Amino acid sequence: MTDVTRRRLMGAAAALPLVGLATPLMAEAPPLGPSFARHRRFMLGSFEVTTILAGTNMRPDPQEIFGLNVPEEEFEEVSRAHFLSTDESRFWFTPTVVNTGSQVILFDTGLNPGGITGALMEAGYEADQVDTVVITHMHGDHIGGLMDLGAATFPNAAYVTGQVEYDHWAGAGNDGFNSKVRPLADRMSFLAPGQDVAGGITSVGAYGHTPGHMGYHIESDGARLVLFADLANHPVWSLAHPDWEVRFDMDKEAAAASRREVLDMIATDRIPAIGYHMPFPALGFVDRAGDGFAWVPESGQLMG
Repeated sequence: MTDVTRRRLMGAAAALPLVGLATPLMAEAPPLGPSFARHRRFMLGSFEVTTILAGTNMRPDPQEIFGLNVPEEEFEEVSRAHFLSTDESRFWFTPTVVNTGSQVILFDTGLNPGGITGALMEAGYEADQVDTVVITHMHGDHIGGLMDLGAATFPNAAYVTGQVEYDHWAGAGNDGFNSKVRPLADRMSFLAPGQDVAGGITSVGAYGHTPGHMGYHIESDGARLVLFADLANHPVWSLAHPDWEVRFDMDKEAAAASRREVLDMIATDRIPAIGYHMPFPALGFVDRAGDGFAWVPESGQLMG
């Protein structure tokens, strides 16, 4: 390059305005607010499994719910060690869809019809595609999406639940049961622990949270998964401390025994699990930790 050309280039550069330095950077787009994906899909053998977030909310004073039988100081110490607030806690409500290839099976229905149908649609499903709805137990955050203004939210579905669970609530005079479950009784079939919803999907007794609460063991092509529903309602205050009493457990001693038995099986077999109230996407593993268990969130092992 000649000196003349070099001088011309330098002169031209010097004449350009210093836009990046002289002009403040302007943000034209307003903030969009918090955002959170509402489904997580993966393959389990030949089954396609999708967890869907049907709702989430904050509850104040978590020790009014968890650790009812431990001193406030212990609750605060454990919470602080896990970066948890003792002022409030977030609850997650996570139904699961299992597409076996021949059936679309929905486990639990969230708090209300809008929450479950909206989450299903975001995950690619319409309510009328659901062939079977399985209810793990009859608390309102599991049966809330069953009926919409007196009509079945899932018009083409059959319904499955535990016989012990149904019989208890049928005699309890419960408004939620009477308005959401009883109208579907003629389309409902009943299981005992160890019986199948479909090939590869077997009920697991986990009584205590409610009289007939059940989880489900799912197996396809040798791959396994356990849906443990409300066996443990929090990864620390319940799962890590299985003997801490939970307000929502109807039989607290039986619930603690079920936690230890089922979580020990999941940890021993080292299989993935889905917990209805675990932090979304509610998918992870269970390890032993001291006298309790540790929730290990899935970190790509099931991406395929």
